[in-house]
Amino acid sequence: MIALISGEPVLTGDRWVIIDVHGVGYRVQVTQPALRQLAGTRGTVKLHTHMAVREDAITLFGFLQQSELEMFRILISVTGIGPQIAMNLLSQIGIEEFAMAILNEDEKALTRISGIGAKGAKRMILELRDKMKKISETLPRGESGAGSMPVHDAVSALVSLGFSENESRDAVTTAARTSGSSPTVQVLIRAALVRLKER
Repeated sequence: MIALISGEPVLTGDRWVIIDVHGVGYRVQVTQPALRQLAGTRGTVKLHTHMAVREDAITLFGFLQQSELEMFRILISVTGIGPQIAMNLLSQIGIEEFAMAILNEDEKALTRISGIGAKGAKRMILELRDKMKKISETLPRGESGAGSMPVHDAVSALVSLGFSENESRDAVTTAARTSGSSPTVQVLIRAALVRLKER
């Protein structure tokens, strides 16, 4: 079992990165936010990994944070949720926001994620409610994470302006990480609009 990879990113593609570890290149599947971060990184990086072994392939899934790896493993324990759907989910929604969607039984928020239909959303709520209660208790309060209410409201505002759900969430999440502690909805919308106009 390969649990951690430490090396230099040398090549990136569609949701994958090759990490050079002492001359050996490991191809690792990563989330979209992680891919953007790794694409501009020089020097050594560390990825927490999950190794999936099938008859026809061995695949490494890598995460910049241990908490993301733990969430990934929780997700793939749900009936009908495989590694690729779990990676889609982690690419499109923050851990805190996902936990709140489960706790609030917010099927609409879950079905916005590609690969998750109404049945899948109901199954996830049913199977993960207790686990998300424990996770939500450990999340810092008032943090500008991807699941805070200002982030949720800012994403909704951008969608109403005509931007797609994915690009809105991506821009707002990035803005939240760079806007200091507890940014307001207005601050997030302004910062996200700047990022969207740069594209």
